[in-house]
Amino acid sequence: MDARTLKIKAAAEALTYVKNGMRLGIGTGSTAEEFVRLLAEKVAAGLDVIGVPTSERTAALCQELGVRLTTLEETPVLDLTIDGADEIGPELALIKGGGGALLREKIVAAASAQMVVIADESKNVEVLGKFPLPIEVNRFGLAATKIAIEKAAAALDLSGSLTLRMTGGEAFVTDGGHLILDASFGRIPDTRALSNALHAIPGVVEHGLFLGLARVAILAGADGIRTRTQP
Repeated sequence: MDARTLKIKAAAEALTYVKNGMRLGIGTGSTAEEFVRLLAEKVAAGLDVIGVPTSERTAALCQELGVRLTTLEETPVLDLTIDGADEIGPELALIKGGGGALLREKIVAAASAQMVVIADESKNVEVLGKFPLPIEVNRFGLAATKIAIEKAAAALDLSGSLTLRMTGGEAFVTDGGHLILDASFGRIPDTRALSNALHAIPGVVEHGLFLGLARVAILAGADGIRTRTQP
């Protein structure tokens, strides 16, 4: 079964969590886009929902397909967020940000009563970190911020390259106007300690460790759908 088919199956299962009248956070990335397409079909058939997109890319797709949108300023409390993940670890800890929207994704998830993550089974891991951890940073003081991240990581016995994300020969710029450093740590045994250490660095805007936010993970594999839950 190809990767897109698995993403569609996970997105379809997530759609069962969406009820009429809900205020939805709508994620970013290839799996989230499959959810938007399926959601748009339901909206066209009469489902009444309103969404907060986590990126300009998601907003454009929703508008193209007729999914009604709002903002967190207008609708600051959401019922449900559906989003993908780059890795899903123990206690539904996540690495997100491969699509570059981690800051908005985390803000939207935190504003939601529930977060449901959709992915193919390959994203389920025993220890987070094989996927490089995206760290969103301010443009000002980039070199100093990078050194501070390296020192914080070393204090936790983490090592690996910190790479400025590029696209088309230019530094990738997030919707918020920031840059992203991708940290190839390999394994992150203590995600909470790393999260706290990164948040203590002034130049770090946000990072891609999503801890204590997801309550349900829908994983699609060759044998069907598996659902992981976290109280």
